[in-house]
Amino acid sequence: MKLEDFSAGNWRKRYQYKSFEPVSINQEWSWDEPTINTMLEAANRALGELNAFSLIVPDIDLFIQMHVTKEAQTSSRIEGTQTGIDEALLSEELIEPEKRDDWHEVQNYIMAVNTAIAELEHLPLSIRLLKNTHQILMQGARGEHKQPGEFRISQNWIGGSSLADAVFIPPHQDGVIEYMADLEKFWHNDDIHVPHLIRIAISHYQFETIHPFLDGNGRIGRLLIPLYLVNHGLLAKPSLYLSDFFERHRSSYYDALMRVRQSNDLIHWIRFFLQGVTETATKGRDVFRQILVLRNNVEQQILSLGKRAPNAKLLLNLLYRRPITTAQDIEQQLNLSTPTVNALLKDFLNLGILVEMTGQQRFRIYEFKQYVDLFIE
Repeated sequence: MKLEDFSAGNWRKRYQYKSFEPVSINQEWSWDEPTINTMLEAANRALGELNAFSLIVPDIDLFIQMHVTKEAQTSSRIEGTQTGIDEALLSEELIEPEKRDDWHEVQNYIMAVNTAIAELEHLPLSIRLLKNTHQILMQGARGEHKQPGEFRISQNWIGGSSLADAVFIPPHQDGVIEYMADLEKFWHNDDIHVPHLIRIAISHYQFETIHPFLDGNGRIGRLLIPLYLVNHGLLAKPSLYLSDFFERHRSSYYDALMRVRQSNDLIHWIRFFLQGVTETATKGRDVFRQILVLRNNVEQQILSLGKRAPNAKLLLNLLYRRPITTAQDIEQQLNLSTPTVNALLKDFLNLGILVEMTGQQRFRIYEFKQYVDLFIE
């Protein structure tokens, strides 16, 4: 199938509405449009540079966790949650009660990402993996009654308040399993010669068009991207997340997806997607570079602490995973005494590594602000 000749599907009459039934994507793909080639080259180069940094940065998993938190917060924000990155890093007891539902959704996403990546070690990218991930995403959250971990058995819609005024109506529920099976085959079809970034661009579009779950499709569809890249070896670590790019260009993102369904313009979507990969991978590479500089500077600072330097190193590694914390949390995580933790906090405040966020004498919250700022626009 040539991208230029692509026909996205057709509208099928149902009772009082029409559903969009997409065509199969598990086939050979080619194109004449030259900009696809140059954009694909740029995206692959940027992705390779990002992957190289993820291979050379010591203790990379410490920093990947912050990428995951940022992704969870941003992807959830696209769906309407109001949790900020600073709140996403706090423990539940520090979150205001009225904000805890949103906070839980972000924490579910973090758990879903971490579990899915771990499962890739023994389970390939598959329908089963996505269902497992969806179940974690929905547990205890506002969508917990919308068939967690199962494909929908009723019609859903995008935009509007009902089928009558929906912006887009995905395929009928009876076809979801067949459409998803075709998508899964496309991920692993070795008999076709389609570059991986083109495959995942088409796959993301197709997943969002199928909308196989009653809720959580946007988040699972965006998570599908790093899962695919890790599963196929393009990334050694899950270090690329496009939600930030999609959120900053939200209208263009939704418009590009709808343009495929309405005008068969898959080329426009693929260009948008490849631009997102290039920009996000380049930004991620630069963040890793800044992390290396910050890490070197901070480690030089804690060498001045003499006999407290070993405990300071432990605290620093904890801060890379939990850059907003409390004295009590540090005591529990590092199994250190209260006087030892208080002395370390004083040292880190004096060195400017930590800042105190609350201005209180008790129940203080401390932030590794230099580090958090690397992940904020």
